[in-house]
Amino acid sequence: MNSQMVLTLGQEALVLLLMVSLPVLLTVLVVGLGVSIFQAITQINEQTLAFVPKLVAAVAVFAIAGPWMLSTLVDYIRRTIESIPQMIL
Repeated sequence: MNSQMVLTLGQEALVLLLMVSLPVLLTVLVVGLGVSIFQAITQINEQTLAFVPKLVAAVAVFAIAGPWMLSTLVDYIRRTIESIPQMIL
C-alpha cells in the first residue's frame, strides 16, 4: 500500500461523505432560512418554531433519500473491503 492509494481512499471517502450528507444539510438549511424569515416578519421568537420544522424536514429527507444513502455507503464499504488484498501486495 503506497501513499497514493491512501490519498485516493481518503479523497473518495470525503467526496462520499459530502454527497451523502448534502441532501439533509441543504434541506435543513432551506427550512431554517424559511423559518428565520417567517420569524423576522412576524417577530415571533419561539425556539421550538425553529427546531421542529428542521427536525421534520430532516426525517422526511432520511425517509426519502435514506435507501439511496445506505446503498451508496454499502457500495463504498464493499469496494473498500474487496480491495484489501490488492492493498496488501
